[in-house]
Amino acid sequence: MIYSDFKGDRISKLAFGAMRLPVADGDDSKPIQEKVDALVDEAMKEGINYYDTAWGYHGGNSETVMGKALSKYPRDSYFLADKFPGYDVANMGHAKEIFQKQLEKTGAEYFDYYLVHNVCETNIEQYLDPKYGDVAFLIEMRKQGKIRHLGFSCHSNFDNLKRFVEAYGKDMEFVQLQINYLDWMFQEGKKKVDYATEHNLPIWVMEPLRGGSLAKIDDKYMKELEAAKPGETPVDGASDSCSPSPRSSPCSPA
Repeated sequence: MIYSDFKGDRISKLAFGAMRLPVADGDDSKPIQEKVDALVDEAMKEGINYYDTAWGYHGGNSETVMGKALSKYPRDSYFLADKFPGYDVANMGHAKEIFQKQLEKTGAEYFDYYLVHNVCETNIEQYLDPKYGDVAFLIEMRKQGKIRHLGFSCHSNFDNLKRFVEAYGKDMEFVQLQINYLDWMFQEGKKKVDYATEHNLPIWVMEPLRGGSLAKIDDKYMKELEAAKPGETPVDGASDSCSPSPRSSPCSPA
């Protein structure tokens, strides 16, 4: 396993994303604990130490099963990341109760990494409006040690990322971006990476395989890949986009 150093943390370059866990009967809200345990065991054995979950994953059950799967391991042997679910504006103003519930669901006393989730067109105004106080609360949780490192994720256009950084950049320690060869232009990935680098914001990469869709490509394009890079698989090709700058940290499938 290859590792990155971030403020004293030695983080595996490949992270474990808990958005697409094995489920029962095709029901996304029913992750199978035994299979999640087995996946986590294998990941730990192979040196993966960064585990990324979120409030909305698997109908709210990802945090619970991940907490149970990790509970057998010493707390200092892995890094746990969770997120404030601002993608749903109904959650705005409720960071305190959501955060406490997340600690309970994961069984954690603190989060190593915590993200302001999915800054985008539908929530940027609420994130920037001080009357909700969600970002201010998370900053306070970092001061109290309940959050070790605070960052944000962005799936939207460049302008929303820029506005968020202008408002909160001094308090954000990293940004998680959707980076792969498709989103390098489609989601203005290059522009976001350049901006983050200019503002000294370390980059966490998510969706390097775009939910698996880049792991399988049409025969036409596979022939082009084979001609350009003999012996390389689609996964190899997509993974090449995981490290857009020397400051990038883990690639997360979440």
